[in-house]
Amino acid sequence: MPYFICPNCQTRSFDEDGREGLSHQSIGCHQCGFGFLFQLLEDYFPHAGAGFVVCDAESRILAAGQGVFEVSGRLEPSLIGQELRTGLHLTFAGDDDPIALTLDWGVRQLEKPATLVHAAGIEKQVICDCFPAYDQDGGLLVAISPVTT
Repeated sequence: MPYFICPNCQTRSFDEDGREGLSHQSIGCHQCGFGFLFQLLEDYFPHAGAGFVVCDAESRILAAGQGVFEVSGRLEPSLIGQELRTGLHLTFAGDDDPIALTLDWGVRQLEKPATLVHAAGIEKQVICDCFPAYDQDGGLLVAISPVTT
C-alpha cells in the first residue's frame, strides 16, 4: 500500500492508486489543501520542527512547506527555482552528498548531518532525510530538521 505525505502540513495518508476517485486527478492534501502529495514506499515520521522541500530531478526547489521558514529563515517565493544546496546554503559533512545519491540511485537517505546557514547568517546543524520521487518526473523530497540538544 503506498503511503503519502503532504510537503506542506506533513499529514500522512495512504491510497490505493494515488488518484481522487473517478476523476483520475492526482490527490491533494485533504487537511491543508496543498496541491499534491508526495508518495513514499513506507510510512515516515519527521523529526520535530522539520521543514519539507520538494525538488525536481536537477534538485531545483519546486515547493517549500511549513517549517522551512523556521529552519532557514527563507520564504518559499525566494527559494523557488534555486538549487537546493545553494538556496538553503546547505553543506553536508565530508564527501557525503545524499541529494545526489537519492537522485542518481533512487534510494532514500536518512539522518544525514548537514550545516545550513540561516538567512540571519547563523550556521545551524541540521539533519536531512531525502526521498526519491516515484513518478516519471524524478525529483526528491527533503526533510530538514534542526538538531536539538
